[in-house]
Amino acid sequence: MSTPRITDKNTVAVDEARANVAEFKDVFDRVKAEVGKQIVGQQAVIDGVLTALMAGGHVLLEGVPGIGKTMLVRTLSEALRLQFSRIQFTPDMMPADIQGTMVLTETEGGGHELTFQEGPLIANLVLADEINRATPKTQSALLEAMQERQITVGKRTMPLPEPFNVMATQNPVEQEGTYPLPEAQLDRFLFKIIVDYPKESEYHEIIDRTTGSGEAAIEAVTDAETIVRLRAIARSVAVPEAAKSYAVRLVMATQPHSEYAPDGVNAYAALGSSPRGVQGLMLAAKVQALINGRFAISTDDVKAVAMPVLRHRLVLNFHAQANDVSADVLVEDVLKAVKVPHSAD
Repeated sequence: MSTPRITDKNTVAVDEARANVAEFKDVFDRVKAEVGKQIVGQQAVIDGVLTALMAGGHVLLEGVPGIGKTMLVRTLSEALRLQFSRIQFTPDMMPADIQGTMVLTETEGGGHELTFQEGPLIANLVLADEINRATPKTQSALLEAMQERQITVGKRTMPLPEPFNVMATQNPVEQEGTYPLPEAQLDRFLFKIIVDYPKESEYHEIIDRTTGSGEAAIEAVTDAETIVRLRAIARSVAVPEAAKSYAVRLVMATQPHSEYAPDGVNAYAALGSSPRGVQGLMLAAKVQALINGRFAISTDDVKAVAMPVLRHRLVLNFHAQANDVSADVLVEDVLKAVKVPHSAD
């Protein structure tokens, strides 16, 4: 008499995890390759934007005009086959200009009715260009969309399509006619990514791609449904206790006078990261693990995403401004000061 075959659940789970890792990495690499057809260099920026997208987080891109921030987001939307919308913020823009508004339309019978006319905020991928030029009232409307994934017009509340991502740009130099983003809104961005000048060798490629007769054709390699499914895979990535403890200690180290805070944070930080910082570290580290071919995060994954996750969550005091100490310097101090915990810690 033959013995019935018993399915090894652990083996099935391992095989499923490997398949999920392979699919996630394949989609990530294909999208990155498509974006690379248009964007020269900036590999760390592209990786960061894609990581945030896959984690379901918003991105703040900071850099001087003309270095490709807008083109990057537009190219990404083409590679993802997502509904794309660009909002050029100005000081006179009102919430209705981005959310939409109720308009009076004429019906077939000659009557009139109120219908909702959608604004540019109702899209999958929203490019918020020069976000710091918007007034606080308009920024608050964007804040609701970023946090609640919905908009409220009058008494009507409408959910936004999934996936929904805001990728905002701001110029760090020109401050005339701008409104600094409040800490509550900065905290809603998963990443703040600094877009720097290209390298000398990259300028030659930029000239060839942008001043010649040819134009790069970007192919859509995935869609909204796939992105939503990959985000669910990312959330299911395993988190060992050592990695979790390391993330918690990094966030606590940004808080002045905590037990893990280095001297630089105590001297120059007025406020540190909120719990959203540790949530951001976990989500971004999970994506980092997947694109590195693993279904469990490591402390190295957490460390790799710490700078873009934490740099905008530190509020500096007057002494930092007087001594020209940046948030990046303090995050570097935190990364040096916080030791990687062992599993038994």
